[in-house]
Amino acid sequence: MKVNRKGVVGLGALIAGSAVLLAGCAGGGGDTSETEEGGDASSSITVWVDIERKPALEPISKTFTEETGIEVELVTKDFATVDQDFISQVPTGKGPDVIVSPHDKLGAYYAAGVVAPLELGDVADGFTEASLAAVTYDGKVYGVPYSVENVGLVRNTDLAPQPASTYDEMIAAGQAAGTEYPFLVGLSPEQGDPYHLYPFQTSFGSQVFAQNADGTYDGSQLVLGDAQGTAFADWLGTQGAAGAGVFNANIDGDKAREFFLAGQSPYYLTGPWNIPAISEAGINYAIDPIPSAGGQPARPFIGVNAFFLSSKSDNAIAATNYIVNYLSTEEAQLSLYEVGGRPPALTAAYEKAAAEDPDVKAFGTIGETGAPMPAIPEMGGVWSDWGNAELSIIKGEGGAPATVWQTAATNIQSSIG
Repeated sequence: MKVNRKGVVGLGALIAGSAVLLAGCAGGGGDTSETEEGGDASSSITVWVDIERKPALEPISKTFTEETGIEVELVTKDFATVDQDFISQVPTGKGPDVIVSPHDKLGAYYAAGVVAPLELGDVADGFTEASLAAVTYDGKVYGVPYSVENVGLVRNTDLAPQPASTYDEMIAAGQAAGTEYPFLVGLSPEQGDPYHLYPFQTSFGSQVFAQNADGTYDGSQLVLGDAQGTAFADWLGTQGAAGAGVFNANIDGDKAREFFLAGQSPYYLTGPWNIPAISEAGINYAIDPIPSAGGQPARPFIGVNAFFLSSKSDNAIAATNYIVNYLSTEEAQLSLYEVGGRPPALTAAYEKAAAEDPDVKAFGTIGETGAPMPAIPEMGGVWSDWGNAELSIIKGEGGAPATVWQTAATNIQSSIG
């Protein structure tokens, strides 16, 4: 995997782009610029990666070492808690040079001062617009994206031969199928699941924060409690325990998958992570766009996984070279796709994967209309009240849905200031 090709950032550009960065890195300076020819053979960079993606990074890292003389230490970390470890350890000088992380953690990283911007140059042209937007904060790019994921509607084609264009059509077809459940989505019995229900919310024109002209989110403008949000809340109440009973707070993610695999519903709202189990079960399926409940497009959240550079890297030039020139290639992005099953963020890699796998193409097409999950720090203060409100509404508790929703919006506004 050679990196001397058109569109790839050269070492000179990396050095120029990293000069200011190195000046601001507490652990930087000294020998850190000797990352290529004549570099210190003992130099190394540390990458925090989850166990799923580590196998894909091993050959890439080996090539990097062979071509630069810089060793790459891959340290396995828990994907669920790596963000907090990163924020707490980087300031102490014990963090990694590079981290693999979901993009929605970027706002917290930025606020904590633990990530540094990257100069992608022409490399940026190869990525999808949505994936680059997800790793951009305050006008600067902070990561190299490698996968894009979102939910879609999985349909058992033996039970429902034709796709539904609206939510009501879907439920009617689900009921006509004669299965126990017309539709399945996994919800947490303790916290609800705003992530999975967000497409239905957006179909009412409701979102969490207002967006600026460039598509970024404005953390000072919470719009969850506007008229569109209230309309969604009222509708949600009609689909829960006090209404049609379509949404069931007692069906979590594991049960929803189990019931769908058992043929107990023709429809299942989920993401690419559950497709292997569905395929292995021998179910004939299709992946459809999520039908609208409120008349507007149902836009799911887009989640982007990416590689970020520590602001305290002791070897920032080498780490930047590794991220920008070795993890942005078609070969690298396809390797990461093969171990994770998520559509690649690099357009060329995505097109190749989509040509070979209709599931990748289906999820990718749905994601084209999606909304990047807000990566602003304020989002951390939203999830709990938001999910609890939806859960209460689905269970028919706490009073009128609109009241429950407005109370949650007020509480969120108080918590984020």
